[in-house]
Amino acid sequence: MGLKRRDFLAQLGGVTLLPLLLPSLGQSQRRRFNVLFIAVDDLNRRLGCYGDKLAKTPNIDRLAKYGVVFRRAYCQYPLCNPSRTSFLSGLYPTETRIMDNTTPPRTYIGDIVFLPQHFRQNGYFTARVGKIYHGGMDDLASWDTSEEPRRTVRQKQRQQRRIETKRQKRAEALEGDFVLTGLGSTQVGELRWAMTENDDADEPDGMIARRAVQILEEHLRTRKDQPFFLAVGFHKPHLPWVAPRRYFEMHDPAKMPLPKTPPDDLEDIPQIALTLRPQEQKMTDEEKRLAIRAYYACVSFMDAQVGILLDALDKHKLWESTVIVLLGDHGFHLGEHGGLWRKMTLFEESAGAPLIIAAPNINGKGKSCDRTVEFIDIYPTLCDLCGLPMPKHRLSGKSLLPLLNDPKEKWDKPALTFVRRGKGLGVAISTERWRYIEWDEGRLGAELYDHENDPNEWRNLANNPKFADVVKEMKRLMKERMKR
Repeated sequence: MGLKRRDFLAQLGGVTLLPLLLPSLGQSQRRRFNVLFIAVDDLNRRLGCYGDKLAKTPNIDRLAKYGVVFRRAYCQYPLCNPSRTSFLSGLYPTETRIMDNTTPPRTYIGDIVFLPQHFRQNGYFTARVGKIYHGGMDDLASWDTSEEPRRTVRQKQRQQRRIETKRQKRAEALEGDFVLTGLGSTQVGELRWAMTENDDADEPDGMIARRAVQILEEHLRTRKDQPFFLAVGFHKPHLPWVAPRRYFEMHDPAKMPLPKTPPDDLEDIPQIALTLRPQEQKMTDEEKRLAIRAYYACVSFMDAQVGILLDALDKHKLWESTVIVLLGDHGFHLGEHGGLWRKMTLFEESAGAPLIIAAPNINGKGKSCDRTVEFIDIYPTLCDLCGLPMPKHRLSGKSLLPLLNDPKEKWDKPALTFVRRGKGLGVAISTERWRYIEWDEGRLGAELYDHENDPNEWRNLANNPKFADVVKEMKRLMKERMKR
């Protein structure tokens, strides 16, 4: 008698080979892994696992050891609603036509099946806690349960008591004019930060993490045979930078790196590419260090909440049955290029963002991938990993499964990122070495950066005759990708 399929797979080491064999297995025979999907607001790549020695992110670094760190992952639009609508639909912003924070995701794409909705339609229990779709625009068709935890009356009272106690002690300023009153807020331009006397559990992201674990454990008690898609959205390090005091105290402002910008950096950049605010350009070095310290503090606070989720995976022995995705919805500037803060540019700090994918049985665990990938690749990747069919609408991304098994696998897909300025559209195309940008099809300017020799993007080579052939090739790639 011939071997049964499962015995045959076992003899081949089927546990290890399963992801590679998924496309050939029958639908009923595919193992349905759980999914923990973690989206973080305004998270740039200043993380330990990305090589930042000042970052204190032990939990995200811990996740990285179980998965693949994509070092050249790019969002499709560096703003919350357009980015999230894009990676949740698997479509470019030019296809969703969502390019602001006020237009609901389904305005132009109607009944397109979003990522969590697709999992729900395929038998998954789907739950959202925190920010997944942009605030106030949640997609009810995507979820069995959908929540945004709020502070209770008791938590608000406890917070107020802490504030009053602090006022009674009349603590002196921690640095300069940073005096703790109320939430201890400091503001420079539109940048605002504060440390609180709260416990983690009393902060919104702390409540999100703990509520997500409660939902997970309730599901395991009542429907443990049904796979889950649990989406957890953390708000920090989005402005204002608010976190408990201890996360600020983890970071010495004197050690915060000031952005290094050559005196002539802005001379060759098209004006439309910049989002400089005069008051923030005039920040003192001390103010810059305090602002950067506040960002790092919020990242460390968020990282601790990621740890709550990972501890739950440990407790319930879910690592071997769960795919974990962690991403920042886009990057974030911390004073680069003459004083850029926030996002909404096509520079590396804004368009690039962290992406970590951990999954059972992948061969690339603990490795980094230098291939250029896009956030729209997440949708087909999760379908592949979990054995789901692709949705009926055509996805614009490409499954990252080959790179999860071999991070050095040949990969020839560049990344597109968009930004709209008024009626003009900026388009960036990134390869492993080059980024080329056109503003309004080049009529308002172009940029070319060589990441091999100029990773900070200080020298725009678009008008340098020596790089005319590179510009020509990048134009061709952009035209090809835009056409597709």
